[in-house]
Amino acid sequence: MFTGLVESLGRVSSLEPIGDGIRLRLHAPAVLDDAEIGASIAVNGVCLTVVDHDAESFAVDAVPETMDRTSLGDLAVGDVVNLERSVRASDRLGGHIVQGHVDATTTLLSIDELDDGSYRYRFALPADVARYVVMKGSITIDGISLTIADLDEDSFTIAVIPHTAAVTTLGHRDPGQRVNIEVDVLAKYVERQLQFQGGDQ
Repeated sequence: MFTGLVESLGRVSSLEPIGDGIRLRLHAPAVLDDAEIGASIAVNGVCLTVVDHDAESFAVDAVPETMDRTSLGDLAVGDVVNLERSVRASDRLGGHIVQGHVDATTTLLSIDELDDGSYRYRFALPADVARYVVMKGSITIDGISLTIADLDEDSFTIAVIPHTAAVTTLGHRDPGQRVNIEVDVLAKYVERQLQFQGGDQ
């Protein structure tokens, strides 16, 4: 489990095809002080398992299922990614409950800079997750816990403070690029309970 509070930016140092998947190596010394084989690290919001590491970098494998459902296949050597280690039981839950299980990918439509230096990022709203997205609700974009600031039938907007843009991949994004979305898992549990109450299993 994760919180959606990005710990560090990492940089892609290599991409090795493994069949229809990839082995991804990331230069990321800031998240490796307690690294061990088998540990979970979210990479752009995708929960992945450390399969190799040294003092400066770690490697993860993304299988075909992961490649099909996320934007990891868009990465190139030199790209920056958001990184978060799995939460410990004693940690503060500063964002919201994030599983690292991407529900969909979507496209960044526009970025508007406001007078105070903050930004408004507008994204397309995929129809298959629209029912889970609510005004002022939580959503995860590339592993970043964010709040819905505006919502219409086919798009949603998030407000981004300068700090968040500076320390996450949002500051490196351009309109037209694809991102990973994870909706609030609590909404999915509520939906499932309501299905059972209505007799629809």
